[in-house]
Amino acid sequence: MAAYFLLCVVFPFLMAYAAASDLLTMRISNRVTGLVFAGFVLYAVASGMALTDLSLHLAAGALTLVVTFVLFARGWIGGGDAKLAASTALWIGLGHLSDYLILASILGGPLTLSIVCARRYPLPKLALKFPFAVHLHDTKTGVPYGIALAAAALVVLPSAVGLDQLALP
Repeated sequence: MAAYFLLCVVFPFLMAYAAASDLLTMRISNRVTGLVFAGFVLYAVASGMALTDLSLHLAAGALTLVVTFVLFARGWIGGGDAKLAASTALWIGLGHLSDYLILASILGGPLTLSIVCARRYPLPKLALKFPFAVHLHDTKTGVPYGIALAAAALVVLPSAVGLDQLALP
């Protein structure tokens, strides 16, 4: 029951929180990515994950962390995005990591283009009352890519863990 709760409640909540936080503040806190990591550790224990499966999940997280760290070091992505992708990759595992990253790219492309295009036009007066909208509209601000990362995770995770894991115990 604990594994089911972590998989079907905690993980989706943390993804939604990360996406909303990134949209509203343009930050994904270390606390959120730490909870995603800790949630996976608890899930691995509660689900009785086999050591071979655990090693594949850890490999997915480590590989993603190395790649996203390089992207962060070059200034191409934010640090919160890099940490969120790596901690989410733990849940997804190596077998579905490419699905996750491709879908995040597919979702992130239109997100990025729409924000960049919207920044060409002045904000409507109503939107000026919302600090997050003003901040998001600023051309010096990045793109809240955590939205695409979280959405992709929520789409791919059921395939990664198997739909039978999502049924009530």
